[in-house]
Amino acid sequence: MDCLFCKIVKGEIPSKVVYEDEAVFAFHDIAPQAPVHVLVIPKKHIAACADEINAGNSGEIAKVFEAVPKVARACGLTNGYRIINNCGEDACQTVPHIHFHILGGRRLPERMG
Repeated sequence: MDCLFCKIVKGEIPSKVVYEDEAVFAFHDIAPQAPVHVLVIPKKHIAACADEINAGNSGEIAKVFEAVPKVARACGLTNGYRIINNCGEDACQTVPHIHFHILGGRRLPERMG
């Protein structure tokens, strides 16, 4: 498999790790859109985006969301943050491995776009 995020999880591509456990990996985005911009991914490859969540993989997604508050605390996000899943071309998704962006570190705009 030639998945960028799977290679990051395996350590084949360097990343600035924020959090890791047996099922979840979180690292800083290389093109941050906010003072804090972290990607949280399941270590197990789940293709694409939220469209692919189903009964067979929802347990892995639950582990991602259980890790989100730990990631936010590790990043010092004590006054709030935003969680985003880009799904498809119109949402500018670039890596077909489900991932969630945590954005924070300042007051974010109310409107996106």
